[in-house]
Amino acid sequence: MNIVTLLPFIVLIGAMFLMTRSAKNKQRQAQQMRNDMQPGSGVRTIGGMYATVKEVHDDTVLLEVAPGVHAIYAKNSVGAVLSDAEYNHIVHGIDPDDEDATDTPVVPDDASSLTESVDADGDSADKAVALEKADTVEKADDAAEKTDAVEKADEADEADVKKIDLGKDDTVAAATSEDDKRDGGTDAK
Repeated sequence: MNIVTLLPFIVLIGAMFLMTRSAKNKQRQAQQMRNDMQPGSGVRTIGGMYATVKEVHDDTVLLEVAPGVHAIYAKNSVGAVLSDAEYNHIVHGIDPDDEDATDTPVVPDDASSLTESVDADGDSADKAVALEKADTVEKADDAAEKTDAVEKADEADEADVKKIDLGKDDTVAAATSEDDKRDGGTDAK
């Protein structure tokens, strides 16, 4: 046999060896990444769901998919372990490069901050005024939405009246259905 005739086979076997080696390296890296998961880190599953790791076991991982909602997943279902900055950017919309994000005031979800004592800076009165302004704006927005809803309901009522005026007369419709019944027709409902 000539070496020239064996050359395509040698190249094919070499390419298969390199592809297999590359795939094994990727599998090894993925397994290492899954083994290095720590509670509190953000992950993306192979299904595309973002969650926070709560507990890591031998073959499973407990993920918090929403606040207070936990689910058990196989370790193999974790597609990527994300950095904190990337996870916060994707899930919470926090841009790590945005310097204005730390300057914007945070409006609390509860009223407990309104009852706390005066800070050393004395700016709790400023916070109360800012919260009062936010409440006023929110009430104005709610009133505008209610007004829009009432106007839409009035328009819908006018449209219903027009539909009734354009419909057939009840006596004509009743007579037509009686004629159809006598002729062997069925009611169209």
